[in-house]
Amino acid sequence: MKKIIFHIDVNNAFLSWTAVDLLNHGSKYDIRNSYAVIGGDESERRGIVLAKSNPCKKLGIKTADTLYSARRRCPALRVYKGDYKLFKKMSKSMFDLIRTYTPDIEILSIDECFLDYTSIQKIHGDPIKFAYKLKDEIYEKLGFTVNIGIGENKLTAKMASDFEKPNKVHTLFKEEIKSKMYPLPVGDLFGIGKKTAEKLNKINIMTISDLANQTPEKLYPYFKNMSIKMIESANGLGSTEIITGREIKGISNSTTLPYDVKNINEIKETLFSLCENVTLELQKQRKYAYVVCVSLKDSNFKMVSHQKKLTNATDVVSEIYKVALSLLLELWKNESIRLIGVRLDKLTEHPIYQPSLFEKQEIRKENKQLNETILKLKDKYGRKVITSANKKQVGYKKRDN
Repeated sequence: MKKIIFHIDVNNAFLSWTAVDLLNHGSKYDIRNSYAVIGGDESERRGIVLAKSNPCKKLGIKTADTLYSARRRCPALRVYKGDYKLFKKMSKSMFDLIRTYTPDIEILSIDECFLDYTSIQKIHGDPIKFAYKLKDEIYEKLGFTVNIGIGENKLTAKMASDFEKPNKVHTLFKEEIKSKMYPLPVGDLFGIGKKTAEKLNKINIMTISDLANQTPEKLYPYFKNMSIKMIESANGLGSTEIITGREIKGISNSTTLPYDVKNINEIKETLFSLCENVTLELQKQRKYAYVVCVSLKDSNFKMVSHQKKLTNATDVVSEIYKVALSLLLELWKNESIRLIGVRLDKLTEHPIYQPSLFEKQEIRKENKQLNETILKLKDKYGRKVITSANKKQVGYKKRDN
């Protein structure tokens, strides 16, 4: 049976989710149709646009513009702060709805996922008709729109969902690749970042068709071992494996940042939050982790990861963050970061602890209890109930000299 993969992507997620929440709480107008952006603190000139409405887009306001410059373009601009607790709630509501049809979904980021339609096609019928049904159901029940791309692998499904927006269903089957994908600029190919596209343009590869018809030998001097993969992608070849997470032995959490981040303090803050998330889940499962792994994806979609095996398994957030931070600093080469992930592996319910000669066990025990209490409070009352005085600080108590 031919594989059928969906890619489901929320249209302008942060602005749409904020708009839905405002309407649900009595707002008289939809900010999606007004001069509105989602952004940070406007009193600081470094505050930036995370998402913008279509009217703002028509004025030339772009994601990652400063709020200061956006207001200069549009004096009537309204700025709404990003509410990540709300965004996670809206994201979960969509994924939960999709899972009522199949558990075979792979969450790609907070606002997009892949769905393997192959196994449920006999139940729900024609994939295009079902895609329209699902798209409309998401809008009717949750209040926001999505694009759905349909292909025979994850790459073509992803490419299809990026065609005309919003609130559309598009297909990109094998027989449609030459007519629908080949004419596009090479920079539109999934996995080809801005810098890679510029390098391709310099050697006169302007369209996806140009790349699809290249030989690995010509590309190798410029792109080394990535050459074959790039040509395969241009020909619409990609993975069909949907990683559902149902059988994952480790615990992981990742986030796609709303803009490319180069500020190390922002990266560290996100890393700390991810460490809190995975540690809380670890504690809920009453397990301990022997391995900490950190993954980074840069603005050119290049993914790197590094892991460290611990002498002692742990469920203490300060200890996990300390290791994760050291891995981050090894991986980060001062480039702009788009995605950060933390994973805990080699889990155990019965750790064997090997104390250090210089370690005071009573202090470690107190730190562990404090960590657990803080995470439980945050899980119950929200992240802002307790804020660490310094997220660079990786332990709450230190050994006396």
